[in-house]
Amino acid sequence: MDTESRLSTGAPGADTVLSGGLVPNRSYMLHGEPGTGKTIFALQFLLAGIDKNERVLYITFEESVESIRQNATRLGFDTSAIEFLDLTPQGAHFTTASTYDIFSPDEVESAGFTEPVREAITTIEPDRVVIDPITRLRQLSPNTYQFRQQLMAFFSFLSEQETTVLFTTQPVGDRDEFDYQYLSDGTLTLGYAKKGRIFSVNKFRGSSFMSGDHTLRITDTGLVIYPKLIPQSHRRSFDTDKLSTGVSKLDSLLNGGIERGTITILSGSSGVGKTTTGTHFIKESAARGERSVAYLFDEVKETFTHRAESIGIPITEMLSGGHLSIEEVEPLAVSPDEFAAQVRTAVEQQNARTVLLDGLSGYRLSIRGDEDELIRELHALCRYLKNMGVTTILTDDVGGVAGALDVTSTNISYLADTIVFFRYVEVDGELRKSIGILKKRISGFDRTLREFEITDTGIQIGEPLRGLQGVLTGVPQLRDLDP
Repeated sequence: MDTESRLSTGAPGADTVLSGGLVPNRSYMLHGEPGTGKTIFALQFLLAGIDKNERVLYITFEESVESIRQNATRLGFDTSAIEFLDLTPQGAHFTTASTYDIFSPDEVESAGFTEPVREAITTIEPDRVVIDPITRLRQLSPNTYQFRQQLMAFFSFLSEQETTVLFTTQPVGDRDEFDYQYLSDGTLTLGYAKKGRIFSVNKFRGSSFMSGDHTLRITDTGLVIYPKLIPQSHRRSFDTDKLSTGVSKLDSLLNGGIERGTITILSGSSGVGKTTTGTHFIKESAARGERSVAYLFDEVKETFTHRAESIGIPITEMLSGGHLSIEEVEPLAVSPDEFAAQVRTAVEQQNARTVLLDGLSGYRLSIRGDEDELIRELHALCRYLKNMGVTTILTDDVGGVAGALDVTSTNISYLADTIVFFRYVEVDGELRKSIGILKKRISGFDRTLREFEITDTGIQIGEPLRGLQGVLTGVPQLRDLDP
């Protein structure tokens, strides 16, 4: 179906999950426990209709109109154009003699439910209707069969009026939570998972949709949904030219540098020089007139900037010149879906050509799941960046100062086109650093292990450590070089 004929839900991100929005003149069920954001979603759905000069109606069975308006005002919603029908027990349409047994056949003409709703629908002729919550009626109807028949007749009436209906449901005791799906053409769910609030689509007739749990966040301005990243949906052409790392001897080790649109992992224990090396990559990107973005999971912007500038990398100048953006990421406050949305904004709207993720230990915290989930999320992000021609640098904290070499902290080495590893070594009772290339898919590389040092003028890479052997085992020994 043409997306131009779809109806927007009004909730940012939801239309993406729904392949463009809702199919008009159908009924949709919005399910969730109390507090999951159903009323906010419903209001955004109606306000999106008002933006298109549509007539909208909100039928409430539980929360008073005054309360709904007050909560909407706190979110900055203008509800003045929304027509409300208050059928709460205290609502104006109930008299002291009225009860909720109005579903009986001999009372269909009563002022309890049927008549006020029919009158409102025929008078307003709404394009969109919200019924919140329809489960309130089920609680007060002792006859399930009769209740179903009445609801089916009611929704048939709404369909004849060519209106799009969103009705909310919530768990009701030990009854079937999804008992109302037979009324709907689509079932939307708001809930909770390890990564926080989620939005999912369980049913959507006549359309494709994005499956899975998508992060949902309730902000000061309403409900926002962050769809899961589908890397194959994003692609652009780019030249696979070779890029300098900003360090001439590292370029030599890498047979001229790294290729655009590839993934490079800088692997090593804490303090060995991974972040500093990664900063040289984005410095060189700025020298080419390109934009980079650095996501800091483990430290603050001030520390990152000070350390880089102390060795001659002009971070402040790069920031002011628009060639660099630095984003601090609190991993426990952001889900992988939200972070992927940030990255997409940087790539697609700000034209970032190099991305530094520093470091993966912090990113792992945002997953709040097992290792398999970490690999799935990181795979999707890296595949997206490759498809978009973005050069990606990941710093990975592995192992301790001594011990056998761990290539990566988890099984993600397959993601990398290039792996640069850093290693502490003890030489004559002195702790030194070394650097080597473990993997490079696209071309050959220098396989020697070299001394690595960070000085006041930047990174220095020395000659091959030919006098040592066993560095990778964690037990280096001097080697006899005599023939």
